[in-house]
Amino acid sequence: MKNYDVVIVGAGSVGLPLAHRLAARGVRVGVVDELSSPGQGQNKAAIGGIRATHSDRAKIQIGIASLEFVRRLEEDYGEDVDWVQGGYLFPAYDQQIAENLKALLPIQKGYGLNIDWIGPEEVREIVPGIRAEGLLGGTFSPEDGHLSSLKLGGALYRLARRAGAEFHFETKVTGMEIVGGRVTAVLTDKGKFGCGTVVNAAGAFGREVGQMVGADLPVYPDSHEAGVTEPIQPLFNPMLVDIAPDEHSDNYYFYQAKEGAIVFCITPRPKRMGTDRRSTSEFLPMVIPRMLNLYPRLRNIRVRRVWRGLYPMTPDGVPIVGFDRDVEGFFHAVGMCGQGLMLGPGLAEIAAEAIVDGTEPEIFADLSPYRDFSGEELLK
Repeated sequence: MKNYDVVIVGAGSVGLPLAHRLAARGVRVGVVDELSSPGQGQNKAAIGGIRATHSDRAKIQIGIASLEFVRRLEEDYGEDVDWVQGGYLFPAYDQQIAENLKALLPIQKGYGLNIDWIGPEEVREIVPGIRAEGLLGGTFSPEDGHLSSLKLGGALYRLARRAGAEFHFETKVTGMEIVGGRVTAVLTDKGKFGCGTVVNAAGAFGREVGQMVGADLPVYPDSHEAGVTEPIQPLFNPMLVDIAPDEHSDNYYFYQAKEGAIVFCITPRPKRMGTDRRSTSEFLPMVIPRMLNLYPRLRNIRVRRVWRGLYPMTPDGVPIVGFDRDVEGFFHAVGMCGQGLMLGPGLAEIAAEAIVDGTEPEIFADLSPYRDFSGEELLK
């Protein structure tokens, strides 16, 4: 039996940065994942957007912390992850959507987000070629951006290893050992890992891992598809997010990556609940007309490939983070709602401090496993 201070279940968007931050504090960290290498769950399916532009206090503050970490990656650690600080732009062609976006600004600014409403002329300056007809303006947050999810996952794995974290791949968690109301070990098909703290960072399977200690967390994955085109000449910098729904989908979003490809995704309606990750024939006919309507310059660009990933959703669109109230030493960090990539680095620093010091920051109240899950975040 190997012994650690902390065992993290899941080597993905949350587990990787948390392993790094804990190990950097001198904590003995073991990471267990049933897949063959880091980031092979939903991390590699993320399209790469990093934003603090949310409508929830905790997510805004965690997003700001993530952005601060990502900006320092190359300078402080020598890791290039194709970071582009192009901002996030939410254009509005509908008066009600415009009013909804404007109504969020006092909340967003109040929690430290650099964001404002810009008029149609400025939108067209930032995104030359965007459809001008009916454009009312939009909200723009210039400090947000995008990067390569694959490169970020690799960088975080290397940083965690350098700091001393140990990884156990192709190792399936089968249960938890609990003695006197406290977790003492993680049970796997490769043996037992003794520990003082367990972190549930199992992503789409966070509910199943939580059930091993009697916690039935409302984490229900649904699947989303994404795609990438051939590289083309530079057209625009920000992530474009259109939150206007149509008959078959809700929001969709796309950006131009550092190497020139257009990366895109859509939220289908109704939701595709479950863990099916097979690509479908409905995706491109659903998303392409909407993208071309917003940005006609994309016409005739060839799509290179498509893929499908899972969003571990919660009823209110907000993650579940905090200590279990019934099993001492068990920490939940799940339900990232498809935003693990953008929240993981910032959440890691906050969670590491809570685990090491045994304290919980104020924003954990917003993320509590025992909160009222009514309501829904507008910009989830």
